[in-house]
Amino acid sequence: MSFEKAYVGALVAAHDAASGQHYPQGALYVAATPIGNLADISLRALHVLALADTVACEDTRHTQSLLRAFGIDKTGHQLLALHQHNELEGAISVVERLRLGQRVAYVSDAGTPGISDPGARLAAACHQQGLRVIPLPGASSVTALLSVAGVISGQPEASGFLFAGFLPSKASERSLAVASWAAQTRCVVVLEAPHRIESAALALAQLGRRRITIGRELTKQFEEIASMDAVNFPAWLQADANRLRGEFTLVIHPAAVVAAAAQDLRVLKLLLAELPLKTAVRLAADITGEPKNALYDAALALKNSSAA
Repeated sequence: MSFEKAYVGALVAAHDAASGQHYPQGALYVAATPIGNLADISLRALHVLALADTVACEDTRHTQSLLRAFGIDKTGHQLLALHQHNELEGAISVVERLRLGQRVAYVSDAGTPGISDPGARLAAACHQQGLRVIPLPGASSVTALLSVAGVISGQPEASGFLFAGFLPSKASERSLAVASWAAQTRCVVVLEAPHRIESAALALAQLGRRRITIGRELTKQFEEIASMDAVNFPAWLQADANRLRGEFTLVIHPAAVVAAAAQDLRVLKLLLAELPLKTAVRLAADITGEPKNALYDAALALKNSSAA
């Protein structure tokens, strides 16, 4: 079976698997699409994309190619451009179509909409109008990399992760963002584009021996996943010119519990040197997230030891 026929056959399988479910009219369907490998699309997403009266999307040309790969034919009038520059205006058009009883599917260029891609404002606009928004889950670079990164937190209460999206474009803001994660006991997930990955690597290198997992071109032919100390990230990129290509997802592993505790104490010491005890404790609690009572006891101990 040829490549094209294999994917067209998926549409038949999608109809057989998903057509028994009810798909209400006048609803927005937020559909995840592949982040690289076309085989990662869900059967339910395929069925709804074929069923939809309108497919709203970031790039109509890109989405038209995706639909045709699976044998789904939509006219130009059935495709609606809705991207970061016109999301609010596009949302008005979607709401109007929903009120007419249409089924509207929304897709970003790759992955799950509304995370770092457009879609959140569209969903919010539909909620505000009392219209139903239905998720069609699927591919996500964030969960894909987390599933293989082997992230282990030293504190049960610090499980889960912090999704930070793209790093700031300005060097000073980027450095501050990375510094704020130095004592983070949850893992942090960030995304980065190829033209900024070297700058991101230099910023992350300030985390020293902190472990990071790099996902490059996830699910695609030249997918690469590697784990290393943050300080080695710039050199790893420079070792192979091909590593500067493609989209990146990065997992910054949690700070060690001992390191986090030491960092909290350091913050408290710095504040005590400049502020009254109660003010220093309050600010330290805000910065570190540690309980005020524990920080107050530590502050008293520091005061007593310095007075002795």
